[in-house]
Amino acid sequence: QSLMVTCRLQGVNPYHYLVDVLQRVALHPAKDVLDLTPRVWKERFADKKLTSDLDKMG
Repeated sequence: QSLMVTCRLQGVNPYHYLVDVLQRVALHPAKDVLDLTPRVWKERFADKKLTSDLDKMG
């Protein structure tokens, strides 16, 4: 719940954030884990977020 509140405080759509981060976490270097916090994610990845395969299906 606190993650969802943090997203909202940062003006980040929680759904888009979670879909992106859950895909990105496997590829992202562990030393740069702070990049995946909602505040930094908004600056670095929000414009080029990864989407769910379900979104492509319909």
